[in-house]
Amino acid sequence: MEIVIIGSGNVATQLAKAFCKHGHPIKQVFSKQSANAKALADTVKAESISNLSDLDLEADLYLIAVSDTAIAQVISEMPEIKKGIVVHTSGATPIEILQRFDKAGVLYPAQSISRQVEIDITGIPFGIEANSSETSESLFNLLTPIATRIFSCNSKQRLALHVSAVLVNNFPNALFSMAQEILERENMDFDLLRPIILETANKVQNHLPTEVQTGPAVRNDFSTINRHLQFLSYSNELTQIYQHLSDFIIKSRHK
Repeated sequence: MEIVIIGSGNVATQLAKAFCKHGHPIKQVFSKQSANAKALADTVKAESISNLSDLDLEADLYLIAVSDTAIAQVISEMPEIKKGIVVHTSGATPIEILQRFDKAGVLYPAQSISRQVEIDITGIPFGIEANSSETSESLFNLLTPIATRIFSCNSKQRLALHVSAVLVNNFPNALFSMAQEILERENMDFDLLRPIILETANKVQNHLPTEVQTGPAVRNDFSTINRHLQFLSYSNELTQIYQHLSDFIIKSRHK
């Protein structure tokens, strides 16, 4: 497939490199920031453009990999696409946003993707949604040599996966930051927590989270919970977060 990449951020960069590596020519890279477009285009030997009116209309795939808030604006500025498939990569945006295109779909990588760290695309689950069986087949054929976990999903299922990804990725990282602040108040190093973070992540690779839950809440150890809450009383925000999460764990054990 000949591909046009619309965007130059984390997802655009990693997917452009992956497609290029597997023999799919990247014809163009678009970004409103011409320097960003050129930087990625040079990496994948493509033309850089900073105006959507300059899109090559003969490509097979137009990959919209921009922030969720920018998708609608990008779509409104795109010329009519008669030949190729137009897809976005958002987990939370319904496929209906692409309804002006005859061939439309979603290619959602369920992974936190960074431009700075080279990611092994083969291990990322990709959710595919399309407006026709023919388009769906084309997207599956595109990804099959690149990724080992490809699955069909509708917009509601994709949104559920995106919400769940935020819960297991973004929220724990916020908790790590809170833990770092707590330790720093007592002149202790965050490195002390890295082994338990790794152990927790490893356990859920082979078990369901409910099967390996530990801690005072799962033991109904209210004495320890209260001592923790008293220790955190300097911060109403931390106290509430600790209390809500403890309540959730306790209730979950009695479902």
